[in-house]
Amino acid sequence: MDQPANRLLFLVLLSFLNLPIYAAKVTLNPDQWGDPAGKECISCHKKSSAGLTAQWENSKHAEAGVNCLDCHKADVDDADAIKHEGVIIATIVSPLDCSRCHTTEYEQQKGSVHSEAVDLIKERLPALAGHVGGNAIVAAGCDQCHGSSVRVLGDGTLDPTTWPNSGIGRINPDGSKGSCSSCHGRHKFSKAQAREPSACVRCHSGPDSPDKAVYEASKHGMLFAAQRDEMALTNDSWVAGKDYTAAPTCVSCHMGAAGKLKSTHDVGMRNMWSLNSPISEKQSLVVFESGEKIELPESIPAPRRGSELTKADGSMGKVKAVATPARRRQAMSMVCLECHSKPFTKSFMRQFDDVVMLYNEKFGRPAEKIMQTLYSEGLLTPTPFDEAIEYTYWELWHDEGARARHGASMGSPNHTWWEGMYLVGRNFYAHFLPQVLAVAGKERGDAIIQSHVRSLDQHDWLNHPRRANPILGYGKGRPADE
Repeated sequence: MDQPANRLLFLVLLSFLNLPIYAAKVTLNPDQWGDPAGKECISCHKKSSAGLTAQWENSKHAEAGVNCLDCHKADVDDADAIKHEGVIIATIVSPLDCSRCHTTEYEQQKGSVHSEAVDLIKERLPALAGHVGGNAIVAAGCDQCHGSSVRVLGDGTLDPTTWPNSGIGRINPDGSKGSCSSCHGRHKFSKAQAREPSACVRCHSGPDSPDKAVYEASKHGMLFAAQRDEMALTNDSWVAGKDYTAAPTCVSCHMGAAGKLKSTHDVGMRNMWSLNSPISEKQSLVVFESGEKIELPESIPAPRRGSELTKADGSMGKVKAVATPARRRQAMSMVCLECHSKPFTKSFMRQFDDVVMLYNEKFGRPAEKIMQTLYSEGLLTPTPFDEAIEYTYWELWHDEGARARHGASMGSPNHTWWEGMYLVGRNFYAHFLPQVLAVAGKERGDAIIQSHVRSLDQHDWLNHPRRANPILGYGKGRPADE
């Protein structure tokens, strides 16, 4: 297929991902904005919640005539409906509520990696945060970023162990997933706020998602800090290369418009690799006619449009569109090309891919196979996180491994090496392998390490312990066997 046809097919695919699919639970048209009863809300809240009211008064909503009741209005049959001052409202304004007006954004967000953030960690929560920490940590820690499953109590109030919560994948009483205010903030719902890196780093920071530190240490982050005033963050139109050129933010690369590439609220659409997993895999994004989405590793053949495939909930669905790893990389590269040449962009992506594959083959796969062997031979208990090697393995891929891969993806050499792959190697050689010997015994441990580590070319240096070592004082002018 020639390049123009190839590009057309790609843009058609993106348009599929923007099509409205779901109907909102309550309709709200522009000529219905400004519910008269909402004026009483403002009058009262100016006294009881002056800051909240001031935020709204300075918002695009207020400018357009959208008031409190327009957003909080509910049907009496809604799961979280309550009677407040004679009016039926819902405390939580869910993405489904926002879709009364913001239909396209809702459809893009639905089924995205953000909206599925609760499901992404639901298997880990009991074993890690629940057992190692406690339920209070789940509510005040994990759930505040990933989202809680909000429960409504018998009296109509919201369970305080699940609310307040603006986690990105929050499961709302109406069944919708997500929280628009996680990025845009209540009650101003600012575009500028969502475009700032600070909107993302509230959650994307720390060991498992080190993007704050990586971005700030990258050239992109340095440029943003130096030239923030040139970013046109408050513009209605915000297209990279057209409305701003000073620097990219998180939104620029993962969601923003660039050239002919449209903006999207599916933050993971352009991500070719899975970077927060024991082993990184290239992934296809499958979009069903129902609007739901799943990620398929490249090892599984991508389905054809119109075929039937199992969805995340176990039911069958008809495939509407598929974004292959190559298409997703093409989308991300289109952002880069607004400021960089094709050779520059291609070579940067090559360096990034090489780091991911190095991590996979040298550390990720060997460590995973070793852990599988220890479990299968009964050398470790089935209970997670009750033995030291399990913490070592977890930190190897979840902390240091993620940091190395994210560092390479975002251009921070320090996080790629010293804060990343160096720590992976130190953890692997100085802690993980000795713990394998302690768990399995020297004879069996040596055999496991020989099979999965020493036999690989990347670890061949372990088989030659007397080679010159200039770092430790053995090298030029000194015999290797001295």
